[in-house]
Amino acid sequence: MKVKAFDEAHEKDLELQINEFIEDVKVIDIKYQVAVGIFADEQIYCFSALILYE
Repeated sequence: MKVKAFDEAHEKDLELQINEFIEDVKVIDIKYQVAVGIFADEQIYCFSALILYE
């Protein structure tokens, strides 16, 4: 088993990266997380995923 981590600022970018990666591997599981932070008047999002694959 191997793992691959992805981290993007936009959920559509994360979706694209994951879809491209899983085309050629056997996926065991995908763990997904969203983190939100505030900087000045701006909300900052971090979309991440950990893929367990063979």
